[in-house]
Amino acid sequence: MAKQKKDRWFEVEENESIEQCLERMRKEGYLPCGRKEEPVFHLVDGEPTYLRQKIKFKGMLMDN
Repeated sequence: MAKQKKDRWFEVEENESIEQCLERMRKEGYLPCGRKEEPVFHLVDGEPTYLRQKIKFKGMLMDN
């Protein structure tokens, strides 16, 4: 069995709520300890246009 990393970033998927992402982290044995957001842009007629916000949570491995 592969050893899990002590910390890992989890991205909120497009069709997933923040709560669902946090629950997925817990099921994999991680607790949230950080959050970062970054905008996602795409080009429309050569101009960058805001598309959505990318949200990531940093998870720390839980001690058993």
